[in-house]
Amino acid sequence: MQICTMTDSDISAVSQLEAASFSTPWSENSIRSELDNPWAIWLVARDEPGLAGYIGVQYGPDGGDILTVATDPAFRGRGIAKALIRRMVQLLQEKNLSWLTLEVRPSNCAAISLYESMGFRQVGRRKNYYRCPTEDALLLTLYFKEDRSC
Repeated sequence: MQICTMTDSDISAVSQLEAASFSTPWSENSIRSELDNPWAIWLVARDEPGLAGYIGVQYGPDGGDILTVATDPAFRGRGIAKALIRRMVQLLQEKNLSWLTLEVRPSNCAAISLYESMGFRQVGRRKNYYRCPTEDALLLTLYFKEDRSC
């Protein structure tokens, strides 16, 4: 498996996997616009025969927010999402950022288990955040550095 920066040639495959993975997916045009966003990083995991997964993050001066992350069903259980998140954390740490956050459905037990195994902790809840079906979102954050000054 190879993890690299998403390019124009990945957009169609990422869009197809996004549509297969989520009830309210990012459009191909929205994904394309992220490639021009200076505050965004999108990575893809490639494996034979093609796209194994992807992650998209927008970041600011302090931390980043995972916008979307998905693994092709044929590659699930092989650590693709974990590898993508780990690589993203490395890139954000190189920018001296302090945290990475995401929203996840409370019903997505597999994703929650993965995130918690990586050190993400629940810091909030967003009521009725998701549609199709309507569901709250758990707000999870991974802090890269602990503040020990308190």
